Amino acid sequence: MTDQEYMELTSRTCKYFPEGMNLSSDQADLLHAILGISGEAGELVDGFKKHLIYGKPIDVDNLREEAGDILWYMALLFRSIGVDFEIIMEQNIAKLQKRYPDRYTDEAAIARADKAGEA
Repeated sequence: MTDQEYMELTSRTCKYFPEGMNLSSDQADLLHAILGISGEAGELVDGFKKHLIYGKPIDVDNLREEAGDILWYMALLFRSIGVDFEIIMEQNIAKLQKRYPDRYTDEAAIARADKAGEA
């Protein structure tokens, strides 16, 4: 499956908000995506907490399910801001290549060369 096919398939399970919310459709989708990503990230954290604190085995099936849910919300986010996975992936790699020209180092992480000159 391509990223574009995924985006199209996820759009059919997206909630459509009623008129009168004082939010545009894009704003409602963006809010839904951001809150959803936050909630699903919390579920990932909780699963790992159970492993670290309670000594439970890592539940890989649950991690995969939560990762899929995050991916769904990311697709909603990308649609609501008018970009696709490919653009985001390319921008992210360009940023990381600037920040870590050779490889990851703690020093480069602190220096953040990709943010140099920003106020």
